[in-house]
Amino acid sequence: MLDPRIAEALVSAVRRAAKSEILPRFRAMGAEDIRAKSGPDDLVTAADLAAEAIITEAVSDILPEARFLGEEASVGNPALLDEPGAPGWCVILDPVDGTWNFASGLSTFGVMLAVSFNGETQFGLLYDPVNDDWMTAHKGEGAWHNRRGGAPQRLQTRAPERLPDMVGYVPLPMMPQQRQSKIAASFPSFRRILSLRCACHEYRTIAAGHAGFALSGTLWPWDHAAGVLLVQEAGGHVAMLDGRSYGPGVRDGTLLAAASREHWDAVHAHFTPLL
Repeated sequence: MLDPRIAEALVSAVRRAAKSEILPRFRAMGAEDIRAKSGPDDLVTAADLAAEAIITEAVSDILPEARFLGEEASVGNPALLDEPGAPGWCVILDPVDGTWNFASGLSTFGVMLAVSFNGETQFGLLYDPVNDDWMTAHKGEGAWHNRRGGAPQRLQTRAPERLPDMVGYVPLPMMPQQRQSKIAASFPSFRRILSLRCACHEYRTIAAGHAGFALSGTLWPWDHAAGVLLVQEAGGHVAMLDGRSYGPGVRDGTLLAAASREHWDAVHAHFTPLL
């Protein structure tokens, strides 16, 4: 288990980086501060790069024995993607999750940080810089919503179990292109299907009881390690569609996070034939 004092120090480091590097750039960037990586919807901004640099330096002081996997560092060094599955401690960071939203002036973005040990996530942090609040989970210790100056509140998943009453997240453009039409045609089976373009807030809303599930088409560890632990510790069930357990070293397949095992089974039965 990660020492709670180390976890607190990591939370403080993320909050400082957001205050100094992310929020001052929100709705204040020029074209030179934003560029595309793999495509027009895969962006990196000056805020991503600056925040990752600040947090990387802080982690080297707080947990010096840990390896570090930052989303932006991995662009120039893909071998870093193997770090979460290796023995020992690893810190996994998405400095601005929901970069497209951030660059577009939308406030649905966050910072995601996870700490794994021997390939298993031990601590997760999902931070909302705009509201300066954060959700955390320690493995085996539950999930908590923290607000500045307030007492932490324990999180508990809850959602209607019938598909017609269920709200969920499906990133349709990230699903196999040849299957997107069939997947989209099945959306009326649910109360509402959304995509926030921000894994941080999708996982937060499931853990807080406001959504029933999230289906994920890509498995970058910085998008899922912290959120999966949060949902699990709030009472949810998370697994790959083929039944495998998820860990930050898993790189292939489709991930399904749900408010309970019953929710997972129902959504799994609906989407598996389509995928």
